Amino acid sequence: MNIVNDTRSTLEKHLPLLLGLLVALLAGRALKKMFWTAFGMYWALRASGIHF
Repeated sequence: MNIVNDTRSTLEKHLPLLLGLLVALLAGRALKKMFWTAFGMYWALRASGIHF
């Protein structure tokens, strides 16, 4: 019984950190994808003669 309680408390203790890391990873990937999409669109417009 004591081992089960220790495992459960360890999981509950580290779960917010793991969820925070997962959210940060997914947000980082989304930002990276948005950056490269905007960068590609900028260069496509620049190559077609539209300058900002």
